[in-house]
Amino acid sequence: MLTFRSIANVKMYNSLTERLRNQHLAIAELIAGISNDKLGAPPAPGKWSALDNIAHLTRYQKIFIGRIHQILNEDTPVFERYNGDLDPEFTPFRSMGLTELLDIIKADRATIFDLLSGLNDAELSRIGVHPKYGRLTISKWTEFFVLHEAHHLFTIFQLVNGTE
Repeated sequence: MLTFRSIANVKMYNSLTERLRNQHLAIAELIAGISNDKLGAPPAPGKWSALDNIAHLTRYQKIFIGRIHQILNEDTPVFERYNGDLDPEFTPFRSMGLTELLDIIKADRATIFDLLSGLNDAELSRIGVHPKYGRLTISKWTEFFVLHEAHHLFTIFQLVNGTE
């Protein structure tokens, strides 16, 4: 059973825990029956395809894991805004196939979930500084993470369901 944890304004509340645990599973549902050609087709020159968005989510999970470890091991680290187009390590993800990307997402999500589930209240209250949103607890970073993912899920939905 999921638990409700809090300290001051630090929370890993049930809806956050559930989205963290399951939200990524929507990717397979959103793209079911969609051809590889459509998944890989950018909507316009220089714009990301649905597959690029999935590659971004795959890469960003690794960024998120690194940031959580940094917040746990450093006093109030300050992060730059992540931009996949400027990340040379994003390029290999863009050349991976769908099955490989989904396998990595699944494995890394288990890592993220286990990491965050094992944190105590003091650890959940640790702060990392986001360039736009300021001082965020690990719980708020997690909320940001799932909202960022949801944004890309919606983008994938739009790309695979739009008319050509």
